[in-house]
Amino acid sequence: MGGPSAEREVSLSSGRECAAALRATGYDVVELDAGRDLADRLVALSPDLAFNALHGRWGEDGCVQGLLEWLRIPYTHSGVLASALAMDKERSKEVFRRAGLRVAESRLASRAEIEARHVMEPPYVVKPNSEGSSVGVYIVQEAANGPPTLAPDLPDVLMVERYVAGRELTVTVMGDRALCVTDILSDGWYDYHAKYSVGGSRHVIPAEIPAEVEAACLDFSLRAHEALGCRGLSRSDFRWDEARGLEGLVLLETNTQPGMTPTSLAPEQAAHAGYDFPAFCRWIAEDASCNR
Repeated sequence: MGGPSAEREVSLSSGRECAAALRATGYDVVELDAGRDLADRLVALSPDLAFNALHGRWGEDGCVQGLLEWLRIPYTHSGVLASALAMDKERSKEVFRRAGLRVAESRLASRAEIEARHVMEPPYVVKPNSEGSSVGVYIVQEAANGPPTLAPDLPDVLMVERYVAGRELTVTVMGDRALCVTDILSDGWYDYHAKYSVGGSRHVIPAEIPAEVEAACLDFSLRAHEALGCRGLSRSDFRWDEARGLEGLVLLETNTQPGMTPTSLAPEQAAHAGYDFPAFCRWIAEDASCNR
């Protein structure tokens, strides 16, 4: 849990929730705030398994997965390759396209390009290619006078993506099962605050959408999970433009380390499927292995 990424605070929250739930089901749990001494601490502890509650860089991009493989410690969620692919938004889109899944038009561009001119006709979105939780996201509206001025701590290369109007939908995959569709309602767009603040968004579960759109969301999520080679748990996010019907459904990305905080979507969907939070965490833990 924790770690040095931009999503550290979310990870600490996920870790605390999961640790408490696992203790409640009888596990002996040690909470590790992942730092540079992580390998030494893991060797000293010699755990039966590592429950990965890290989010963002190093914890979600294949790095800690590679460390755990090297140490031969069984771990949860996806393995090295699937984690690295899913974290790289542009590369994962290429995998999705080859699997026949509809994604938003996008390209990578340098900070200098993005700040100098519109590299895509507005409206479009600028975001880091390898971050989650809506960290560092800019929406450039159609009426924008000029390109955005970016924060100095953003990477030198970012993704510029066609803005997709419509509703925010999401689906959790648990093993080989797509659980259900949640419709996310928020004032404004679904940013970091809306995701992790109590009352920041409302979740309609199951989503009140046409049956064919629901079926497509479930199908796309499972196919995305399989195309990337995910294991255990994943969550895929969509935008749906109602005016365009089924053609308006676009896969945005797949998350291999979904949040496990009190406001997170995956535990809510698991509860809808009959798993209370301790049972959900137990399922994730019992799924742990090497060679993922």
